[in-house]
Amino acid sequence: MAFDGVVISNIVKDMRERLVGGRIYKIYQPETDELNIVVKNLGTTFRLMLNASATLPLVYFLDENKSNPMKAPGFCMLLRKHVGNGRITDVSQPDFERIIEITIEHLDDMGDICKKKLIIELMGKYSNIIFTDDEGKIIDSIKRIGNNISSVREVLPGRDYVLPPNDKYNPLLLTRDIMENDILCKHLSIVKAIYSSITGISKEMAEEICYEAGVDGNFSTDSLAESNIESLWRVVSGYIERIKAGEYQPCIVYKKEVPIAFSSMYLYMYEDLSVVKFDDISYVLSLFYAQKDTYSRMHQKSTDLRKVLSSLVERTSKKYDLLTKQLKDVEKREKYRLYGELLQAYGHEIQPGDKNITVVNYYDGSQVTIPLDETLTAANNANKYFDKYNKMKRTYDASLKLVKECRQTLDHLLLLQNSIEIAGSEADINEIRQEMTMAGFLKEKKGGKDKGRQEKSSPLHFISSDGFHMYVGKNNLQNDRLTFKMAGPKDIWFHAKEMPGSHVIVKLEGAEDVPDNTYEEAARLAAYYSTGKTSPKVEIDYTRRVNLKKPPESNPGYVIYHTNYSMIALPDITGIEMVKEMGKE
Repeated sequence: MAFDGVVISNIVKDMRERLVGGRIYKIYQPETDELNIVVKNLGTTFRLMLNASATLPLVYFLDENKSNPMKAPGFCMLLRKHVGNGRITDVSQPDFERIIEITIEHLDDMGDICKKKLIIELMGKYSNIIFTDDEGKIIDSIKRIGNNISSVREVLPGRDYVLPPNDKYNPLLLTRDIMENDILCKHLSIVKAIYSSITGISKEMAEEICYEAGVDGNFSTDSLAESNIESLWRVVSGYIERIKAGEYQPCIVYKKEVPIAFSSMYLYMYEDLSVVKFDDISYVLSLFYAQKDTYSRMHQKSTDLRKVLSSLVERTSKKYDLLTKQLKDVEKREKYRLYGELLQAYGHEIQPGDKNITVVNYYDGSQVTIPLDETLTAANNANKYFDKYNKMKRTYDASLKLVKECRQTLDHLLLLQNSIEIAGSEADINEIRQEMTMAGFLKEKKGGKDKGRQEKSSPLHFISSDGFHMYVGKNNLQNDRLTFKMAGPKDIWFHAKEMPGSHVIVKLEGAEDVPDNTYEEAARLAAYYSTGKTSPKVEIDYTRRVNLKKPPESNPGYVIYHTNYSMIALPDITGIEMVKEMGKE
């Protein structure tokens, strides 16, 4: 989702509540285009990050300070001189633009009260942080824009500050008449007509508006009926009222653990994916971009593993199909054994030159016609069929063992692929690499780090609606640690039935059992973190941890059990609370 005017209005609301009346305690400039401002207010210290980078302009509250450079840049020193210890009196969003204005009150050299403005423009490559006096004169900016860069709008010391040119409608002043006669009459797609005409509305938000109104946004505005226009206005006016009332619903949309969108309003158009709600837009922004960055780094670090696994899965799948076909071909071996036995019993009825004989099957009384080689005796024909039977039996026994081994290898590879998808740290990737090396899927690198000194990754940690802690293994080595070291004998273990997947442990912590809701949520986790997550429903086995055994020399994550219960679960973890990862194990 774009960092649009709706998100900015949410941030401005939070800034008003937290910063107005507070005093600026410190100002840092950790990057050439970023400011960090520390404000003390309401008995709390707030850390505000203002980033005007061309690639990712952002404003949100930080949980902790960033590192401060040894020597402060000139723009930072200027702000410290003018508004250090200044009091924030207002925060606004002019005309619902992607602009935030912070009004700061301070004392000048004569001790008189003065006002300054810090203006943050969040407009892609045109993003900037501008410092002005109370008359709107630019004192300086974090990026100076001369007429050699922009002939439309200079941003230089001494110039008057003017808002960027804009011919769109302010959504807070929008009326139904404007919506119908000025916006939805443009000969454009419905989505484009909305986002190109209303300030602060991104393409994604326009798509959400159309979705909620039950209108295909890709259609032309010419296709709109009166009822469609009414539906669109109902949705838009609903958004306007919620924004005016400060009623936001920050959320992040996940697709296969990857964050793909965020918004200050709930995104109904992504309900087939995982839409997670949060209380704070700053937390949403910091989490979204941190997870996005983590995913990008993890994907890059695991590229070689993905290629190896993809090749091995393809090769092993072909081998499995071939062995399965071979196994099916030898299923008719019992027919040849029967032919041999019947020829031994009825061989005396065969006449020279007979090409077949029909006899009674003394096992079930049916008639059986047996092909014969007329050049052989009855005994030799029988021996010929026994030889075929014995050869096919040997082939069947060998193939059965190979099919079982191949299926286990394929399941192991699929689980490794699944582990890579949910890896969240370099330690996770290292453990997967270690497991692949142990299994012989990768060659061991010479001169590598001591395995005993490698950091161990932590399982995913959830809390059920009943308050029980639930843990999900992210790879096979972690599954073993989670099940046989971290879990107690009475804790409950969940796993997708007869398919690769994560181990899920529910910690009882002294309780005798858990409520039905916790069983259902743990089963949903086991279904979601398995290869069956794309299925509508998944069968889940669950049992006490004490009932699990690990065969000697078995693959990591492999267990056996003979006492268990089963239930059907949806592979959907929406609404299950996830907490930060545990500390190092």
